[in-house]
Amino acid sequence: MSFIESIKERAKSSKKTIVLPETMDRRVLEAAEEILHEGIANIILLGKDEDIREKSRGFDISGATIINPFTSPLTEELIEKLVEIRKNKNLTYDEAKKLLLEDYMYYACMLVKTGRADGVVSGACHSTANTLRPALQIIKTKPGVMLVSAFFLMVVPNCKYGDRGTFIFADSGLEQNPTPERLAAIAASSAESFRLLDGKVPIVAMLSHSTKGSASHPDVDKVVEAVKIAKEKYPQYKIDGELQLDAAIVPEVAASKAPHSPVAGRANVLIFPDLDAGNIGYKLVQRLAKAEAYGPITQGIAAPVNDLSRGCSAEDIVGVVAITAVQAQNK
Repeated sequence: MSFIESIKERAKSSKKTIVLPETMDRRVLEAAEEILHEGIANIILLGKDEDIREKSRGFDISGATIINPFTSPLTEELIEKLVEIRKNKNLTYDEAKKLLLEDYMYYACMLVKTGRADGVVSGACHSTANTLRPALQIIKTKPGVMLVSAFFLMVVPNCKYGDRGTFIFADSGLEQNPTPERLAAIAASSAESFRLLDGKVPIVAMLSHSTKGSASHPDVDKVVEAVKIAKEKYPQYKIDGELQLDAAIVPEVAASKAPHSPVAGRANVLIFPDLDAGNIGYKLVQRLAKAEAYGPITQGIAAPVNDLSRGCSAEDIVGVVAITAVQAQNK
């Protein structure tokens, strides 16, 4: 059974309710049909009934719950609740109503906040900022977590590295240039995400263009400091660095470059020093190695809210919904 098929089976075992707010995109409706057909999750679609019916022509989405924010009796309650949540920002009733009716991501997050849904998947035709801003304002960060970060779950075909080709790449979607403290926190969150989704022991490599002092530069110093912090604050996880990519995943290279590292040559969680490296890295592996890339998956939000690449396929959306459902099972 493939990795994503195993995730789908876990999602089916205790079905959660996931909101898909981007009903203006046929890929989302195509994905909804497949999710409902496979029994992966219960689906809520947001939008005007007639618009959704027209856009979904040819797809069977009869099992979905459609909520029209303009006519639903829920809307009034959600407006008042949003005003209460954002009262420290002096949000007015009219402003809250405008947000919920004009930006369905706010409506979706309010459904999660009030317990009517377990998670949200968006981003097929909206930016990461548009997807995550409402989540951070309404659902907020998980208690005890320093920051929200994002990873891609990569499944590389015919690959003997990582966990049979399965890796987490972080941060590949959100945190631009993390400090050592934030980089260490990303490593800990990513280790926990790998344990949750893959079920195996996370082995975390903090990546650099240097391995164990082979180069000297402030960028290397940042990773070295992050490793020190991570080992002190998160001793429950196996984390080491700084490591070049080949030293992190290839045993033969690790034996030469970092023979005493408990991580080198075995890493399945790869922590990139900044967003440029992480984003470029995942796209290279996706396009050149024909890897499956699921994400960006967020970590650190109090309930799962996940972003999509705007170049995603319907199949990608199905996979991210399954991952979101599994995250919701373990919230």
